[in-house]
Amino acid sequence: MPLTGLFHIAIKTADLAATTRFYCDVLGLRVVKRPDFGYPGAWLALPTPGGDAIVHIYAGGPALGPEGHVPSGTGAIDHVSIAAIGFHDLRARFERFGLPYREFLVPGTTLWQLFVYDPSGVQLELTFEGAAEVGRTPDMSPGRGYVAGASFFDPDAYVGFGDKNQL
Repeated sequence: MPLTGLFHIAIKTADLAATTRFYCDVLGLRVVKRPDFGYPGAWLALPTPGGDAIVHIYAGGPALGPEGHVPSGTGAIDHVSIAAIGFHDLRARFERFGLPYREFLVPGTTLWQLFVYDPSGVQLELTFEGAAEVGRTPDMSPGRGYVAGASFFDPDAYVGFGDKNQL
């Protein structure tokens, strides 16, 4: 029985509005119908060649850890990788929203990458086929180039992010 693809990922958040806005306004996902599970959340569609994958966002009681607060970060998962097109456009969105990001050129390949965090501290790797991109290659200079294992998450970058009037 072969695996056929990633169906969804689920992300816990303390700020549903900011997290939904990040995935929709910054990354371009769209809100789709979500069943009423009895707690706050959103389903966000990520288009893929085989059909939409869904990012499940949930808040409220089910998002709380045993200590009574929503955990942050990626835990044992270092990052979630998403295939993308439009490297320079996406980088410009990160800059427009004031989000920290890092760039990377995968050695020995034509793959370009952008790394960014969502408001809950989940690290995302956006991977592009560099041969299909126009413009300069990723900036690997100190402070801009991605370094595996080195966090650059800045929760202050997302303060007020869920309120469109504050940006």
